[in-house]
Amino acid sequence: MLEKILIFVIFLGPLIFFHELGHFFFARLFGVRVEVFSIGFGPKIFKYLHKGTEYAISIIPLGGYVKMFGDDPFSETPLTDEEKKVAFNHKSKIARFWIVFGGPLANLLLAYFLYVGLLASGEKVPETKVGVVTEKSVLYTKGLRTGDVLVGINDEKVLSFDDFNIKGSNVEKVTVQRHGEKLELPVGMELEPFINEFVNIVSVVKKPIFINKKGEKFYVSLTQKPADLSPSLEEINTNFKGKAFLYNYAQKDDAIALDFASESEITSDQSQSLVEFLEKLEFYPVDLSVRNIVMGSPADKAGIKKGDILTSVNGVTLRSFEELRSTLQGIEDGKEVAVAVLSNGELQTKKLIPEVKEVDKKKTKLIGIESAVEYVQPKLIVAKADSFGEAVTGAFTRTWDGIVKTFSGYKKLITREVSLNNIGGPLAIGKVASDSLNISLSMFFRLMAIISINLGVINLFPIPVLDGGHIMFLIFETINGGPLSRRKLEIAQRFGISVLFFLIFVALFNDITRLF
Repeated sequence: MLEKILIFVIFLGPLIFFHELGHFFFARLFGVRVEVFSIGFGPKIFKYLHKGTEYAISIIPLGGYVKMFGDDPFSETPLTDEEKKVAFNHKSKIARFWIVFGGPLANLLLAYFLYVGLLASGEKVPETKVGVVTEKSVLYTKGLRTGDVLVGINDEKVLSFDDFNIKGSNVEKVTVQRHGEKLELPVGMELEPFINEFVNIVSVVKKPIFINKKGEKFYVSLTQKPADLSPSLEEINTNFKGKAFLYNYAQKDDAIALDFASESEITSDQSQSLVEFLEKLEFYPVDLSVRNIVMGSPADKAGIKKGDILTSVNGVTLRSFEELRSTLQGIEDGKEVAVAVLSNGELQTKKLIPEVKEVDKKKTKLIGIESAVEYVQPKLIVAKADSFGEAVTGAFTRTWDGIVKTFSGYKKLITREVSLNNIGGPLAIGKVASDSLNISLSMFFRLMAIISINLGVINLFPIPVLDGGHIMFLIFETINGGPLSRRKLEIAQRFGISVLFFLIFVALFNDITRLF
């Protein structure tokens, strides 16, 4: 826990520092006296006075502030002519605009330079590997297959999934790597439909692990003594040509160990898929094995136990946990189902009534089982721009794309296209920061760039107490021909604080509910 808190502080600290530095820089540039520069809120745990400015670190690391002389619109204390020269509220509208805008601008610039550094030095990113491409997919008809790695769109290189939005408005062709060979596939689609289709096939994929009636695990490969363990079950099943190899499988932490001495070769005609063939040999995909049972759930009441293997529902054979989910959704509400399981090597039938719950505003039938599925971790590759010039232009495109996506995301929140449940607070940020650092340092900095863009954009929203609210007041002041009345400012600030506290409450509530 202490490690995650430290990662969170290291992650958020630079974002807060550069935001406040932006305000500080323009305040000093336009001759405003800065009284306090603080990272964090609340009681100060460190402070240092230098040339009239107190630099401080405060105990709550969820923000910061720059206290400028003469920035209180409600102050009735008269200022001398000398004091007016260094007071924020006595500066021109242009100066005040840049001082306020400096914070969000600094966050956007930080994101931009992070992207430049990542693209110029090389970043470890998940390879752009295609997930499950079914025959119903539009991209299947265009030639894409499960396990392909996308390396180019049109005649431009694809370094990562970020590059999808920077390749023009049409996708004429794509270049994929398949079994060590590069192939060009004509596509002829507009960019947006292509991305939408591609998103549907970029999914988590399963390790090719099977389990027998005794609970022993086996790794399946299409090659003998495989050195590359990245192919997924979906990829192997798609490319099965009647011959495969089984190895005893063990896993310690994240390391996979295969016992090559235990090799078994299996052969069949090509009329069956690998999963169907292994099923006849009494080997089952490991995701049909039960990892955990929810206490008090229909599965628990029916006597299904950890380690049981699900084989069918109402006589319909199961070949994946996804098939279990989809089969349950077709069951009539309140109707009893018969679930066949292998328990301690014996086939048993358990009768139960699925529980109906609302998940993401959709009625879903659940029986309270957690699958023992093991997913393939994405293979990390080093992606690097061909030149520094390409890094500079690529970073600009990524930053702009991040700004557009952030505005689009919050627009969907306002129009209720996306639920407020998607808002994350400090706990959510801390978790993704820790997870990204566990993947690679470059993923950590990529996430920092994304959150920095979000911080810059959010602060530009026209909500009083945010930077965008101050800019809105400056616009009103220009239209009004003078400052707004004290009463109007008080009402606006109360409204802004209410909105801010509401968002903080929602974010913290979502964080806590995710924990429990």
